[in-house]
Amino acid sequence: MKKQMVSAGLGGAVGTAADVTTLVVLVQHVGMAIPVATFIAATVGAVVCFAMNKYVAFRDHTPITIAQLARFAGVAITTALFMALAMKLVAVTLGVPLVLAKLVCAAAIFVAWTYPAQRRLVFRSNPVAA
Repeated sequence: MKKQMVSAGLGGAVGTAADVTTLVVLVQHVGMAIPVATFIAATVGAVVCFAMNKYVAFRDHTPITIAQLARFAGVAITTALFMALAMKLVAVTLGVPLVLAKLVCAAAIFVAWTYPAQRRLVFRSNPVAA
């Protein structure tokens, strides 16, 4: 399980790179509000993360099903909402620089929510109908 968490963390890092890039572009170049941009960027990162986690971290080579996508979407949307709220607090209210705030919030939410939810709900070894 430790190796799996590290692999999921690396997949998350790749997803986070896509996420942060999107966030910076939307905030600094498009002028979008930080909470909205954070939600959109987290969604982009989630798509990358799904592929990395499914095939690398959790070694799930079963066909992608609507039920699995729905579970993943639920986890990803919840993660994006947590990130938007956390970024509002850390980046906007506390004034922490954007990328640092993003990295701190992402790490905390990964440990507390995203990894446990992915492992238990989305990529469990013996899935049952959701």
